[in-house]
Amino acid sequence: MTNAPPATLPRTLGPWMAGAIVVGTVIGSGVFKKPQYVAERVPEFAPAMAVWVLGGVLALLGALALAEVAVMFPRAGGNYAFLKEGYGRFIAFLWGWVEFWIIRSASIAALATMFAEGLNDVLRQSLQEPEVFTFWQRQALAVATVAILAAVNCLGARVGGGVQIVITSVKIGSILGIIALPWLVLALVENPPHPPKLANLGAIWPTRAWTSEELGKFGAALVGVLWAYHGWMNIGPIAEEVRRPQRNIPLALLGGVTLLIVIYLGANVSYYLVIPRPEMVEVRTTAVSTEFALRLLGPVGAILGSAALMLSVFGSLNGNLLVGPRLLFAMARDRLAPESLARVTAQTRTPVIATAVLSTWSAVIVGLAGLLTVYRLPPLELGSLTLDLNVPAKKPLYDVLTDFAMFGAVTFETLVIAALFLFRRRHPAESKALPYRCPGFPVVPALYIAIMACVLTNMFLTPDGRTEAVVGVGFILVGALVYAATYGRRK
Repeated sequence: MTNAPPATLPRTLGPWMAGAIVVGTVIGSGVFKKPQYVAERVPEFAPAMAVWVLGGVLALLGALALAEVAVMFPRAGGNYAFLKEGYGRFIAFLWGWVEFWIIRSASIAALATMFAEGLNDVLRQSLQEPEVFTFWQRQALAVATVAILAAVNCLGARVGGGVQIVITSVKIGSILGIIALPWLVLALVENPPHPPKLANLGAIWPTRAWTSEELGKFGAALVGVLWAYHGWMNIGPIAEEVRRPQRNIPLALLGGVTLLIVIYLGANVSYYLVIPRPEMVEVRTTAVSTEFALRLLGPVGAILGSAALMLSVFGSLNGNLLVGPRLLFAMARDRLAPESLARVTAQTRTPVIATAVLSTWSAVIVGLAGLLTVYRLPPLELGSLTLDLNVPAKKPLYDVLTDFAMFGAVTFETLVIAALFLFRRRHPAESKALPYRCPGFPVVPALYIAIMACVLTNMFLTPDGRTEAVVGVGFILVGALVYAATYGRRK
């Protein structure tokens, strides 16, 4: 390894690899798993689809604004670099603190958990056994998967990006298969046992005005859908490694998010045509996609559905382990993290130590989450608030991990979009000379910020996300104390 941090990372990623990283890190488990989460909270078909559309529109609004920020500052670290330019070292450090300890690591842990459960489902259905792996064996498999993909990404960004292109292509194909499958079954299968039909859509529109409780549930469903779209900002941390960033970053962002909206909406319409909403709520297999394929193709379909989930999660895991260490690299380069995290190998020029640290903490979260699933803790009383940290008592482990990740992500990613206003004011000449500028400014970023502020407020006001929000604030406050004690006097 080199003895001193390098000044830059090499630009090795073209537009296809950059776009594959955007789409590949977004398409993970959300489109396969979160439809059940939405169905539990939104009973009518049209509002349920509106949640998915709104999540995509929010991502698109954010992408339109972020593309200008990323073109202006195409540096390693992504949001960290943008927040540092906009608000200074303190806010940038807090983002890095929360991103490492909660957002990225909890995302990796959730994806690894889903991968292990998906593999268990494939083997269980193939072998016709009630169970193949025990709970702790699945947790161990999740840890092993993280370790393997971390090792792959230590071979270099080009290798990790190449793997991402292959996996992303296959999993986009699997979602397109979900969209087409109901119509193929109708055309090719005579008297299918579970034919797709419009009657399965159930009630299309609400028959009365929603109560405040129902609006809160719609907001909670939106948090779940935001997880399905989360990752569209992952072009930022690798911006320093993208060739011709002024052209390729906007292409990757806007093209990737638009594709996601189309295929997510198509997949959800297909699910509802086959699985009536009351039955979707009661799905007990790993994912809605598995039940969907089981009903249309029988046991073989269940195996294929679980395999598609596994492959999708595997690709998202790979993308997160490619992108995540670049944040630690950037913080260490600025002396806001141990300098060893900025070291790269002479052969591959990748931040190997940062990759090892992120993957290790993610594996620890898998274990800690497992303990919270198995062992019971007394409720935590904080004044008038009661926080229940027992995973099965509130919602499944997967949803708890994803909601933790989304609270931190929404908080700081909204600040990134808001920074565009600061950059336009501080650097008017440079902004006007950029080859890409956010269309619809200032309405586009302002609308994104306003809606995300409502999402965060809803998390504090409703039981669905209150624990995650309060604990997330606690992590941020701890980070502020760490910064004051460790880095506050540095320049």
